[in-house]
Formats: sequence, C-alpha cells, structure tokens
Amino acid sequence: MAFVMLVSLYKNNIMKAMTKLIPIICLFVIIGGSLLYSCSQEKKKETAIVLPLEAALSQAGENRVELEKVLHRYQSNPSDSLKYRAACFLIENMPSYTYYKGKLLEQYLTFFTLLQEARSKKVYPQAMIDSIRRMYGPFSLDSLQYCKDVLTVDSAYLCNNIDWAFKVWQEQPWGKNVSFDDFCEYILPYRIGDETLSYWREDIYRKYNPLLDSLCASTVLDIEDPLVAARCLCDSLRKRSRFFTTTVPQGLPHVGPEIAQSVSGSCRELSDYVVYVCRALGIPCAIDFMPLHGGGNDGHQWVSFTDKYGTLYFQEYPDKIKEVRKDKMCGASKIKVYRNTFSLNRIMQAEMQRLDTAVVPFFRDPHIVDVTADYAKTYKKKLEIPASMLYSGKPRSRIAYLCGSSRMDWEPVAWAEFDGEHLAFSDVQIEPVMRIATYERGRLRYWTDPFEMTVSGEFHVFTPSDSVQDVTLFAKYPLWQDEKYQKRMIGGVFEGSNDPDFRQKEVLFLIEKQPERLRTMAYSRSLTPCRYVRYIGPEKGHCNVAEIEFYEAGGLLPLSGRVIGTPGCYQQDGSHEYTNAFDGNTETSFDYTEPY
Repeated sequence: MAFVMLVSLYKNNIMKAMTKLIPIICLFVIIGGSLLYSCSQEKKKETAIVLPLEAALSQAGENRVELEKVLHRYQSNPSDSLKYRAACFLIENMPSYTYYKGKLLEQYLTFFTLLQEARSKKVYPQAMIDSIRRMYGPFSLDSLQYCKDVLTVDSAYLCNNIDWAFKVWQEQPWGKNVSFDDFCEYILPYRIGDETLSYWREDIYRKYNPLLDSLCASTVLDIEDPLVAARCLCDSLRKRSRFFTTTVPQGLPHVGPEIAQSVSGSCRELSDYVVYVCRALGIPCAIDFMPLHGGGNDGHQWVSFTDKYGTLYFQEYPDKIKEVRKDKMCGASKIKVYRNTFSLNRIMQAEMQRLDTAVVPFFRDPHIVDVTADYAKTYKKKLEIPASMLYSGKPRSRIAYLCGSSRMDWEPVAWAEFDGEHLAFSDVQIEPVMRIATYERGRLRYWTDPFEMTVSGEFHVFTPSDSVQDVTLFAKYPLWQDEKYQKRMIGGVFEGSNDPDFRQKEVLFLIEKQPERLRTMAYSRSLTPCRYVRYIGPEKGHCNVAEIEFYEAGGLLPLSGRVIGTPGCYQQDGSHEYTNAFDGNTETSFDYTEPY
C-alpha cells in the first residue's frame, strides 16, 4: 500500500516529494525482485514527464529560484493542480524564447504609432521609414540587449499571466467548450513571438471586455461557442480606425501588445493585435501562416479559430471571420501552411537532430505544426520526387528541403529524410514552382532543377538549355491578382458633361466585359462635345482603375486637363489616390475607401 501511494505522488510531479521518493522506490526494487517491472515502467514515465521541465530549470541559472517559486505556489494547494500543470507547460517551453530591449528599438517602434497621424498629413510609410533611419541610424538587432525568457522571467510576471488566463477561461461562458490543452496552447501563452515582455492581460481585458457584454447577456446567440464570441468581438474591432501597410521597417521583432493596439502595420502586426485581445478575453486563437505565397515572393499570416464542433475558421484582419473550407483561401496558391504554437514541436526537433545537426533557421526551434491539409483543396498527401529528377552525387545532409521561389533566391518551406535516392514530402499543395535542396556548410545545395506538379499529377521540370532566345515579358508576377481588379471594372461607366457637377450627363462608354491587359481602347458612343469627363466604378468595385487617358479622334497624344476626383483610398496612406489614374504610370492605381 505504501508503494502505491509513493508512485501516485511521483506521477503527479510533486517536486519536493520526488527527490525523496526515488531512493525509496529503488530500495523496493532491490529488495523485491517482483517489483522490478513496475519500477522500470515508472522510470519511463519519469523521463517522459519530468525531463522537459527539469531541462528548462537547469538552463535558468540564478533565475531557477524565480521559476520554482511559481511551481511551489501552485503545488501547495490541491485546488491549483491545473495551474501547476499550466506553469509546467510555460516553463518547459520557455528556453527557446528570447526578446530584445534597447533605445533604438523604442525609436523604431514609433513608426507604428505615428502611422495614423501620418495618414492625415498624407505622408507615405516609406518616407517615414527613411526619416527614422536618418534620425536614429540603420536598425540592427546587434545593437540591442539580447534577453532569454528562462533567465529573466520572474515569478510575479508568470503568476500574473497564469491567474488572469485562468480567470477568463473559467469565467467566460464559452470557456466550457475550450479544453485544457487548447487553453494552454491558445489562451495561456504570455507572448506571441520575440516581443519585449510586459504586463498586458488586465489592461486589455478591462479595455475590451465591455465589447462582449451584449453577447454574454444574449438569450438568442450560442454564448457557449468560442466562435460566436470571436465573431462578436472581431466585428467590433473591425469598426475601429486602422492603418494597413506592407511597408514597415525591416528586421524588427514583434511589436508587443501596447504598440499592436495602435492597429497599424502589416498582416503580422494586425494579427498580433487580434491575438492579444482574444486571449485576454479567453477566446482561443492561433496565428496560421504560409512561409511563401505559391505565386509571390512573400509570406502571409492570419488568425485562426475553431467553433465548438472543431470546424476551422480564419480572419485576415480587418475582414470578417470566414470558414476555411468555404473560402477562396483553400484555392490560393501556396506550398505549405503552418500554425504557430507556444509549445516546442519536440517530435520534429528530435527527428531533425537525429538526421543532421545543421538545420536551416526556420526549423531549428520549431514552434509550429503543419496544417496544410486544412487549407488546401488540391494537395499531395505524399509528394514523391522521382530519382530521375535528382542530380548525381551524395548529400552531406540527410535532410532535404522543399524550397519555394523568393525573389532571386529559394526559401525552404518543408523537409524530409533524404538518402540521395528516395525522397517524399508530406501534405504539399501542388502547382507552385519548387526546388529540392540540402543545407550544407551554411548554404543551400540544390538537387533538382526547378519544377512544378500539374493538377493531373505530372512533373514539369524547368531544365535550362544551351540555346538562347528572345522573350517579351508582359508581367513579372502571376496575373490572378490583376484579374481580380480587372473584373471589378465590369459595370463601370465613363460619362461626359458640360456641367462640373454632372447634373446633366451623357454616357460615353459602359464597360460590359473584363478589360484586357495592358490597355483597352474604347470609343465614345456620343459625338456631342463635352468639357468634363469622368469615370464612375460599379458597386463593390472601389473605383479601381490604374490609368485613364482621353484622345481626340485620330490624335496620337493624350489630351491634357485638370484632374478632379474624390480624395481617400482604401489603404488610408495616400498610396492609391485618384490622382494615380492620371499619372501616366500603369503600376499605380486608384482604390477608393468605400466600395462605391
């Protein structure tokens, strides 16, 4: 009976008891040979459960005392058993998290808070970046103080985070449909990435929780569904002023909760904003991302949610929350999609370390899980690379990477074991151009020519030849994005008038089909002279047009005149004003604030 009690305590990870129990249990092993098997089984459980926590504590140095304070606090009260497990979860995964501090970082982060003011003054984001660089010098992480969570996070900070996370999980009505595992992964984390640490939960809770008051009082809506709460909250957040721009200072870490609430920046900053607010209110969510667009040079990220039935939804802020399988997201060109997790993917890390010690940076500390199958309609569950496509030779590394095209380089987005002959990647969306490489001596070594897999399952390899031919390039990038905006012009109309207010007007031309690239010649339906001409976009078209020119019959040069129009653009940064339609540049365009 005593032995059973000892093992039960040991399995519950009570640290003080554990150091006392090990010799006692081993004594039973020596005396009673019949207990050897049970002791062996418990040893295996000890390794699986204790090792990550002990490994983290051993890396904490002098800060181990602070982390153990947290464990002891929740360990002493049986009613805090879940909080103890939550503390173990955070500490076990803490060693690979780092952040930066310094004056230069604070100076550069003012970029995001000033974007709203810059919009009113029609200052472009790039001009702001140039100004900040001139004032403070070029940005470099090397000039900042480098900090490790496991060495710096104190007990007060960690306990505050745990207590507030539990408060919202247990008090909000939808919390009953959030499992403990999902709580740990998608509500509990005290950080998103490498942002400077701060106390954020209580402030954000008090600021935004009133937005859910009407939901919590509702007798009609399903208030126990986390997705219903997410939609209610995000619909309120979408009404707030925001500033979206892909032009941000390069190399910055995550901006942190305070700056994120300025609701300014790229998809990364806007996604961080939604995550901070949702987690502070007990709504589980994650950041999902594609390392690279299948037909572009950059990655993209968004926030994902699940309803109480497990159906996956996503939001590209400030758009609405949509169901993934019913949205065009599934058909968008991509190779892989991952989900950021707070926990370290130890299975992936151990497997890669078994194969090679040299791993590309993206996979070194993989806080990610593969969710490609959730986001792709046409994908190969197992993409086998024919041996005939592989270059001859023997790889130094036993890890091969599937790479996507990124500007003038290739970027690894997936990995698989490689022996020089057999190679297969799991869950890969087909059609984008890819290439195989290994990582040797700090560089990529390529093992195939670029290739794509067609919908019919055939490989198309782009093998260079010795012959040279002239080609004319009409577009540098795929045209699917262009076509979206061309279709927005269908139903647009050109009108003429001799009245500047167009109280009397005549239709000159109606766009009845999708315009052609790059220019479309249209002839006026009217021969009546008019002094004023204008273009009005159709419903939901945002008056999208890249360039407009007017010619007289038989004329070779466009007519000149004074440009008139409606100020304001969807980007709210002055980059897509109506004047772009008359600047002679087809690479700029008008994108009005409102749909019509």
